[in-house]
Amino acid sequence: MTTALGEKIKAIIQANGPISVTDYFSLCLADPEHGYYRTREPFGRAGDFVTAPEVSQIFGEMIGVFIVHAWQRHGTPAGVRLVEIGPGRGTMMADMLRVISRIAPPLLDAMTVHLVETSERLRDVQSQTLEAYDDKIAWHAGFDEVPPGFTLIAANELFDAIPIRQFVRMPTGFRERMIGIDADGELTFSAGVAGLDPALLPEPVQNLPLGTLFEISPARQAVMIAICERLRAFGGTALAIDYGHLVTGFGDTLQAVRMHEFDPPLAHPGEADLTSHVDFQQLAETALAAGVHLNGALHQGDFLIGLGILERAAALGHDREPQTQQVIQAAVDRLAGAGEGRMGELFKVMAVSHPAVDLMPFRPVD
Repeated sequence: MTTALGEKIKAIIQANGPISVTDYFSLCLADPEHGYYRTREPFGRAGDFVTAPEVSQIFGEMIGVFIVHAWQRHGTPAGVRLVEIGPGRGTMMADMLRVISRIAPPLLDAMTVHLVETSERLRDVQSQTLEAYDDKIAWHAGFDEVPPGFTLIAANELFDAIPIRQFVRMPTGFRERMIGIDADGELTFSAGVAGLDPALLPEPVQNLPLGTLFEISPARQAVMIAICERLRAFGGTALAIDYGHLVTGFGDTLQAVRMHEFDPPLAHPGEADLTSHVDFQQLAETALAAGVHLNGALHQGDFLIGLGILERAAALGHDREPQTQQVIQAAVDRLAGAGEGRMGELFKVMAVSHPAVDLMPFRPVD
């Protein structure tokens, strides 16, 4: 079976030759006619995947607690810009704002909320979700449009949707992985001519079997640099939460999800959500090179437990019927539990600040 975008991509390849994984990734998600984010409603039970804020209100509440803590550690400045990049349905922001209004009313008074969102359809959903705070909220098509001022940033599942480049180990070294058309007229992976600077690899090439894949994402690094430059200019903290790994390694992490099932990445372009794992070591090195303080990076489970998710769950379940308590416990398990396939282990959380401040639950970096 083919898709409308699949036909368009084949026509591009027939006209101009194979395209890079980066270009394929961008077309799948953002093609103006057939791109996944232009045409689908990706979130929730009816969509293709469920994000952490959709699992339970506790997730966004913990992020709200972290934001209040960061604001306090920075000395409770006025004129705060609370920014979320890629806010989904607005669920996480609603949960954050509810907690901020409860535990830090002066912060709520001292800030405006800025949602960086390109989709008109999602903006409409967000404005409904956040109706109670509509006098505080502004939308922006780009991060660079957020007005000047002290900045607190939250980005949940932002970086995994930013395209990567893939390189494959060939007898002649690493070559960029491309997408072409096979003898049956189907999309297929191939190797191109562009090489890779061996200095970017975590270990020497000669030890690696042929066919080994390595991923980098200059586009992710560019977003990280923009965030860090903002923090250096105005002060603040940024929190990134994403599917990924803490140490740079080799391997193919390009994946497609369609109707809550994994799908081959080339099978349904435009109809599946395309992501890849975030390399937090690369992001951390980018942030340090940009001159900000790295608070640290943790598994999501350790981050949430360190912020008090177990205590919050107990308070939420207090005096409630057993079924409600079970629902809350299952959500906490899913968000913070360790072990195979659990969000608590698969997802990582990284924070950066300027000027340097120590933030819980990250251990001070010497």
